[in-house]
Amino acid sequence: MAKKSALWSYTIAGWSGFYVMLVELLSGRLIAPSFGSSIYVWGSVIFIFMLGLSIGYLLGGIYSQYAPSVSKLCGILAASALTTLPTVFFGTAILDFMFNLIVDPRFGSLMTCVCLFLVPTIFAGMVSPYAIRIIVKNRESSGHDAGYLYFVSTLGSSIGTLLTAFYLVLLFEINTILLVAISISLVLAGLGTFANHGKQ
Repeated sequence: MAKKSALWSYTIAGWSGFYVMLVELLSGRLIAPSFGSSIYVWGSVIFIFMLGLSIGYLLGGIYSQYAPSVSKLCGILAASALTTLPTVFFGTAILDFMFNLIVDPRFGSLMTCVCLFLVPTIFAGMVSPYAIRIIVKNRESSGHDAGYLYFVSTLGSSIGTLLTAFYLVLLFEINTILLVAISISLVLAGLGTFANHGKQ
């Protein structure tokens, strides 16, 4: 049972790392037609994603104190995916609104990132500390387990960065990539919930 929970936790953490970097890279491509691709725009993107992840780490650690389970971890992953959907369906409208509302591209791109990406990034940030709480069973192995978890998560982020930048953006439209990634997250969350239903 413990091995099964750990396997699911590593899998979800790895995919979440992949997912958040995929969305971050695509966010720059999404914003570029309206606000350009200057250092201001990328500064806004990186700031919001780092802010979202830091808040997520804090909230994930707090939430993990209340009867942690793989099913709840799957719920966090699903929340990150579902809160990305407005970017797919309303991203262009929000970009146009912000472009007309805010003249300064620095603050325009910053506020656009807040509206589109802050919430899903917070949920993505909650995954790793929550997964660690599931995996770690004693103090003696806590450093070892946390190291492995962050290795898997960061490896997922690295692969997501390379695959998105080198291949996916050249082959598919942004919304197509996002919808496929969202679907994978939801399928993974559903399978994890089903496989661990009723288990702590």
